[in-house]
Amino acid sequence: MSLLKTSRLLLLPVCLLIMMSCVNSGPYSQSSSPYGIGYGYANTPRWPFTGLSRPRLPNVKKLIQKVPGFGDGSYWHGDGVPGRPRIHIVLSQQRAYFYKGQYLVGASPICSGSPAFPTPKGQYHITEKDHDHLSSVYGDYINDYGGIVRTQIDNRIDPRPPGTRFDGAKMDWFMRITGGIGMHAGYLPGYADSHGCIRLPEAMARTYFMNAPLGTPVLITD
Repeated sequence: MSLLKTSRLLLLPVCLLIMMSCVNSGPYSQSSSPYGIGYGYANTPRWPFTGLSRPRLPNVKKLIQKVPGFGDGSYWHGDGVPGRPRIHIVLSQQRAYFYKGQYLVGASPICSGSPAFPTPKGQYHITEKDHDHLSSVYGDYINDYGGIVRTQIDNRIDPRPPGTRFDGAKMDWFMRITGGIGMHAGYLPGYADSHGCIRLPEAMARTYFMNAPLGTPVLITD
């Protein structure tokens, strides 16, 4: 037997040992959601001869930095991922997690209801979608020229000055969850400060809207 063939035979078991030691060594191979819901990384490639997950995974921090408008800590890698969608809103974290089947494919910061207008906790479903929704309750009183006369009003209790009309607040990419409460694009001050709705950054509000059909389950917890 030649020296070259002998070397190959000696290297074969070493290579096999290295490959086995790498299996499930990646940071996403055995993970869980913030509240114990199991998930795996959605775009993990498969080893063609074993069916096991390849351990080398993308760096999520670098992925976020490369996506325009996602520098706020949100991310999305759910395009083309199969599985039934569901959303988990965690009020204490001010985060909304998007799942497809068993996979966590997206996360976004949110602004939920203030202490005076708390976002209701519970299990819900998306019952309505409107990409250019306007609030029927909150907004401004404006004059005939579009100038704001009174801002951030509740038209149920705030009297309308003569010569003005109500201009509803923009709630783009609106998804109704329960009653007048829904998810939509809006300003995020860094703490819970809405009238009960769940605001998301524009990019994530649109992404969630495009990937959550009517009937998508929504879980809201502390």
